Amino acid sequence: MISIRSMTRRSEPYVFAAIVALSLLIQARSGQFFTGNNLVDLARALIVPALFSIGCMLVIVSGGIDVSFTAIASLAMYVTDKTLLASGYSGSVLLAYAMSGALGLLMGALNGGLIGFLKLPTLVVTLGTGSLFTGVMYGVFAASASDVPPAIAAHGKQTLFTAVNLESGLTSNMPSQVLILVGALVLVFLLIRYTMLGRGIYAIGGDEAAAERAGFSVAWIKLFLYSFVGLLAGITGVARISMISYADPSTMLGMELTVIAAVVLGGTRVTGGLGTLTGTIFGVTLMTILANSLILIGIPTYWSRVFTGAVIIVGTGVSARQIGSARRRVRTLQKEA
Repeated sequence: MISIRSMTRRSEPYVFAAIVALSLLIQARSGQFFTGNNLVDLARALIVPALFSIGCMLVIVSGGIDVSFTAIASLAMYVTDKTLLASGYSGSVLLAYAMSGALGLLMGALNGGLIGFLKLPTLVVTLGTGSLFTGVMYGVFAASASDVPPAIAAHGKQTLFTAVNLESGLTSNMPSQVLILVGALVLVFLLIRYTMLGRGIYAIGGDEAAAERAGFSVAWIKLFLYSFVGLLAGITGVARISMISYADPSTMLGMELTVIAAVVLGGTRVTGGLGTLTGTIFGVTLMTILANSLILIGIPTYWSRVFTGAVIIVGTGVSARQIGSARRRVRTLQKEA
């Protein structure tokens, strides 16, 4: 049986080619791109958006959209930070991750319940809850930049290795938080590759009614999905403040547009049912290079925002065109058969 998915071309090779071409261009113009400290700096800048993009990809694959994950991350990490500071906590950073992750899970479950059981539109729900969480953070908790507990500060100083630029003498440390990204990638890969739950996420995005007829519990899968996104956002929030060594409630707000653009750029179909982790990481990598390395060739970084908007428009158009073309080809082949 011929499927639309099998006839839809993946964009990963094109994104990878764009990464290579842009990297070579920057290297040719600046001579600095492939230095050890620049590559480590790029990896450091990639960690937070890549963690966000993993959850964002799952949501878009399921046929939904989530614009609340940065607000969840900000509120979860800020409440955790203030609670641990007020209690004078000096133990393991694992408690901070557990607290922030649990708060994120609860906020994500609110999204999942409204979307899965009340069947409310995903964009409307996440716009509303994102505004709600941001309002609570600034209104109830009067959020402002603050210090972090000793456990989080110590965690931020943990590095895997140090890269040195022999010409300039500049050094850059690879943060240990990259291991969280690796762990999240492995976990989600196993989820979507080897579990019925993962198959259900793709099935819902392909055709929700057909998925329900096939026996998938759509409401519960959506509850799990948005809860997991919230959990991942809460963990990402702590990773973020540990790397910058202070709790700024605004540091992650506004990243959702770039993350969604990266996921779409990586080939995740905006109508659901199709998307890969490989493409997502390629998309995030390209967006990170654009945001952090354009300055090396004299291009103002605000042009990355122009590219972000263009990616969303073009990515949406390409997805719609591919699906329409694939459907026409399927109908043609079915008639010939």
